[in-house]
Amino acid sequence: MPRARRNKSRKITLAHDRRAQDLPRNAEVASVEIDDPLALEPGDKIVALRSIRNDPLGRLHSHRHIDEAQYRGGRAFQDDWEKAERGPRAVDPTREYVDGGQPREPITERQRRAVLRLNRIERELGADGVILVHEVLVLGMTMEQVALRRGLRGQRWKDYFARRFQECLDRLALIYGFATARAASRNHQRESKGR
Repeated sequence: MPRARRNKSRKITLAHDRRAQDLPRNAEVASVEIDDPLALEPGDKIVALRSIRNDPLGRLHSHRHIDEAQYRGGRAFQDDWEKAERGPRAVDPTREYVDGGQPREPITERQRRAVLRLNRIERELGADGVILVHEVLVLGMTMEQVALRRGLRGQRWKDYFARRFQECLDRLALIYGFATARAASRNHQRESKGR
């Protein structure tokens, strides 16, 4: 009696597909194209998954609510904030005194330049703009949380803070050099026509 042939259908996976297949239940991810770290040719790209769960800027960018210049300006602000925050620390009187403790870290040139850029941003955006940008980009708050923190409720307030945040991102893109004044005014005109 002849043997029955078995259909050998094998699932073929590509060698360059390194995306995670099993994500946690509450994961929020978006696809993003990045440079391939294992590429043989410079400039090769791969598709990776970026977590947007606690990243309001990444969420706005992945849903195409902000453009690339606004996204990069926001990331540059976050980078400057992290550099400037790492500076000298105050003495903590609640900690136990230890002989031979660590000496204070000197302020580096990168930290000094980051603080100067943050001071310029504060002058450009004003007090309200800096607070809004800090709440969203550093504290990771949503527009609803920003409005509730000020005691304001409703969709109109969320929309107002979203528009104001986009204006601040436009300004950050100009300050960091990711956009020109002409491109920012074109985006503003396009948004005002869409309302």
